[in-house]
Amino acid sequence: MTDSSPLLLPEAAGLERRQQVRSPFRKARRERERVRLLGQTVDLVRPEEVLHHLETWVDARRKVLIANHNLNSLALLQKEPRLQRFYERADLVEVDSTPLIHFAKLLGLHGKAFHRCTYLDWRDHFWSLADRKGWRIMYVGGARHVVERARGRLAAEYPNADIRARDGYFIATPGSRDNTVVVNEVKAFDPHILFVGMGMPRQELWILDNLDALPNCAVFSVGAAFDYEAGEQKAAPRWMGRMGLEWLFRLVHDPKRLARRYLIEPWSLSHLIIADLWTAFRAKRAGRSA
Repeated sequence: MTDSSPLLLPEAAGLERRQQVRSPFRKARRERERVRLLGQTVDLVRPEEVLHHLETWVDARRKVLIANHNLNSLALLQKEPRLQRFYERADLVEVDSTPLIHFAKLLGLHGKAFHRCTYLDWRDHFWSLADRKGWRIMYVGGARHVVERARGRLAAEYPNADIRARDGYFIATPGSRDNTVVVNEVKAFDPHILFVGMGMPRQELWILDNLDALPNCAVFSVGAAFDYEAGEQKAAPRWMGRMGLEWLFRLVHDPKRLARRYLIEPWSLSHLIIADLWTAFRAKRAGRSA
């Protein structure tokens, strides 16, 4: 089902946040929304759809897991097999990579009906929605001074949202005292939204190990989301994200940490790329001969 009328949503106050008309989006899950890409299941959705589904899930107080795939996560799956279980449990898997979006379109997967989805793409919409709804949001990850600064900034801008944050420097082994304390903190706060930002694959494995013990909420793996909110890291201009150049922006700003991820890791996916191209070629040839 398609909502054919433009949706006007107020953006959060701020120098770079203003009212804008959002494009129409599908409010119901599509039959062909969930596809296989480079050996993994992903959902071809737009940022507006992610937030619509999230609002529905939060209103129902369902426990849901929203994951994301990019080239880094696909490479990590080959080194950390337990990650597969995390993605199998996910209710929604965003494609957090413009190159992957272009590759999906090259394969003929669902045309123009989807876009890259990542925290930086829907953050303004999310926080304005959380403020209107009075949601409780908890962030686990990062350094204490960083996440507290991010929490303070967000709380000042979105006073109706109840925001908590705690650092990610704890022993995350299941059953450890540290881990039990963190899980109990989450349960006591009973958030509508739980953001986990400890970097891949630690954040995914922590969610996998503790998901059953967590309260009914929407759980996101979001990496360094609060580092951006605190100003600790600088986000690339959104036009670079839309053009698939955000990786270059990040590489220039942090080459020591990201050179291997962006310049070497993608080559480990060559066999998956070739397999998908071959499958798409055979399907296209079979369609022509039918």
